[in-house]
Order: sequence, then C-alpha cells, then structure tokens
Amino acid sequence: MPQVKIIAKNFMDMVAALPALKLDKLYDNTFICEAVLRSLPPLAKKYVLQLLYIDEPVTAKSMEDWVLTDGTSKHRVAIDRLIQLRVFLEITDRKKETSYRLNPKFQGNLQHYIVHGGVLPRESMSSSITVRLPTAEELDSYALEQWESFLLQLISSSQPEKMTSFTSSMMKIFQQGLLSLRDKEAPKLTESGFQFLLMDTNAQLWYIIREYIINSEVRGVDSADLISFLLELSFHVTGQAYNASTLNDVQRSAINDLAELGLIKLQQGRKDNWFIPTKLATNLSVSLSDSSSRKQGFVVVETNFRLYAYSTSKLHCEILRLFARVEYQLPNLIVGAITKESLYTAFENGITSEQAIVPYSETVNLQIISFLQQNAHPRVSDRAAPSVPENVTDQIRLWESDLNRVEVTPANFYDEFPSKDVFEGACDYARDNGGLLWEDSKRMRLVVKAEIHTLMRDYLHRQK
Repeated sequence: MPQVKIIAKNFMDMVAALPALKLDKLYDNTFICEAVLRSLPPLAKKYVLQLLYIDEPVTAKSMEDWVLTDGTSKHRVAIDRLIQLRVFLEITDRKKETSYRLNPKFQGNLQHYIVHGGVLPRESMSSSITVRLPTAEELDSYALEQWESFLLQLISSSQPEKMTSFTSSMMKIFQQGLLSLRDKEAPKLTESGFQFLLMDTNAQLWYIIREYIINSEVRGVDSADLISFLLELSFHVTGQAYNASTLNDVQRSAINDLAELGLIKLQQGRKDNWFIPTKLATNLSVSLSDSSSRKQGFVVVETNFRLYAYSTSKLHCEILRLFARVEYQLPNLIVGAITKESLYTAFENGITSEQAIVPYSETVNLQIISFLQQNAHPRVSDRAAPSVPENVTDQIRLWESDLNRVEVTPANFYDEFPSKDVFEGACDYARDNGGLLWEDSKRMRLVVKAEIHTLMRDYLHRQK
C-alpha cells in the first residue's frame, strides 16, 4: 500500500488534508471536481480519464502494467496523489490484493461535466448595469497596490504611532505567528513575521490563505465550504463583475476579507453591489510553482556593498530596511548599503543569510541572498556573472557565522567526588538525563546542564 503523507505546500494539499466526509462533500460541486482534475500530475489525469467510465475496480497489478519500467516512480506519485485526494478509493480483497476505483461522487460529476458542460453558480453582470469596469492593467495595478498596502500595514503594526486597519479575521491570522501581542504593548513582528516579508509573493499569499482557512472553524465557518468557494472563484473570469447578492453570509464575509488582500475588487452601483476577481483570485487553485510569475527585478548590488533599487514602491524601501542601511530615496531610486550593523539587526530579528524555516515548517525558504538574487535588475540578472557579487554573498555568510561561534548554555560544575565509582555513576546519570556537557575522568570533574541540577543534587545525596 502506498505511503501517503500530506504536506500542505499549495491549495490542493490543503484539500487533500480534509477529512474524508468533508472531501466527499466537496465533490458534490462539479467545478471542484474539475479543479482537482486540473491539479493532478499528467499521469494521474490519464488514469482518471481511463477509468472514468469503468465501474468495476481495477487491480493495482494491472495498472502497474500500464507503464514502462522507467515510469515506475511517476506511477507511484500519481497513485499517491489520487489516494490523497480520495479520487481513487482503495479496495483490498480477501487475498489482500489491492484494487482501485474512482470515487463515485467524483466520477459521476466529472462524467456530467464532460457530457453537458458546467454552469457557474453565478453569471457575470451586464455591462449596462456595471457601466465602466476597470481594464486589465487597472485591475493588476489595484491588486498590487492592495497587496503592498497590506504588507506595509504589517510592517507598520510594530510602530505605535501608525494605525493599522486589519479586520478581526486578519488580525487572528497574524497572531498565529507573524505578530506577537502583549497586554498594553504595541504589536511586534516575530521572527516568522520578518521571514514572511522576504518570501515570494505567491508564497506569502498561500501562507495567508492557508491560515485563513485553518482559522475558519474558530469563526464558526466550515472549512470545506470556504475551500469550495475559493476554488469556485478560480473559475470566474478575471475582470468580470459578479452580483454580490448571489453570495451567502459566509461568502460575503470572505469577499470582504479577500478584498483587503487585493484578490477581489468591490464596487457599488445605485442598486446593486458587485465584486471583480483579480488574477490573484483566479490563480488560487494552481500550484505555487505554476502560478509564480516572476516580476521584473529592481535591485543592483555592487562589489563595494552598495545597493541601488530602481523602484517607486514604499514597500520595497521598507523591506530593504530590514537588512540594509537606506541612505536616501529619490522618486524612482533607493540608494543604500549592506553593512555589518544592518545585517546584525536583521539576524537578531530572525532573518538569516540563506535558509530559514517558514512558519509551520512546510518548506525551506531562502532569505537575504535569495531575495537579492530573485529581485536582481534585468541588466544584472541577464549577465553571465552572478547577479549578486560573490564577495558580497560570502561576507554576508561570514557575518552571520560570527554570531554562531559561541553558544551559551547555563550549567553547573561538580568536583571533589569521594570515589571513582560515585563519579562514574554521576556521569552516567547525567548522560541518561540528557544533561552531560563535559567530563574529566582523571580529575573527576564534570559539567552538566543547569536544568538537571536538582536531579543531580538529589542523586548525589542518595549516594552518601
């Protein structure tokens, strides 16, 4: 039987992690079935289409014969994914032979969709009602502006003089790891919060959406209903207006929250209200690797550690301040320098030179060096030479290693043992409790962690 482990790295991993009952409930929606089919690996899609009109289980051995020897690994990946999403149901007979069949709900809805096509839960509104809708360029600009404004609020939340406008839903998400809140103190960015700001936009968006779904149960919202609605959004047309009156209370609340992130644009007419999905919303069901569209870089780093960022974005300036000294800012140019002091401040805040564990340990994300490389100006990134000079990357690593040379551990020192047997017994006792740091058998001296001092003292008293 395949070993199926689910690590939520994208939207469909979140779907796969749902309990069986909720997952089957999702498959009542035809568009969810199509979204799942789209997300599958190519070989898994082929298996689904091959078995779509077969009602009898197919043995695992028969399916193994469908692939060549060099395709075994892809076959296993495809089967694992189909089982994770409950598209395939495993059946084990008395002879302990494994067979697979399509989930009846998924199979029936996909058959209906292929034969009759699908109809969205809501149709786009007539242009005579909405009058003028934003162009694709205006909508992209709006989404970028909203997202940057959202991140700027996160940065400014640690500054008491600046007010933020987070809704209660979003504030709960930030409290999970990005912000620390204490009584009578202003919110502060945590280590994870600083790391979050250097992540790729799609990774940031996925983190927020994932936490938004996880926290839905606290708000009294069924996570399956919320996931279903978010996946439905991916089938809406970017830039088209949809009547908000067709939404239920849960969906209306979600739309308001998504508008803060730039996924949705809300507009109001004389009689009707409507929402307009942006590209961020229609790409939700696509994996991060597929949806990641690299924006044009803007950073130039010189061998003398000088940094030039060709940008008008306030967000870019604030992010650079996390690890560099910004010296002055022109209308379209930010000039600064990477210094030992600025990097030490970044390291103290939890940002690392290269690798840091993203909240909830779902993936490893490159930090300062990778941020500079990913956002390198085209004139730099198109050259054969490294986009960030090697002497700069090496020095950043060295400055970080300076902070890790010595590790301080509270400890207690023991000597003057009455006999060799008592000393060796104390060493064994400390070792068994995971507290032995150092021992000198000749002079009968040892050092143990302070946390087990009480245990060591009681042990030595018993030896008298």
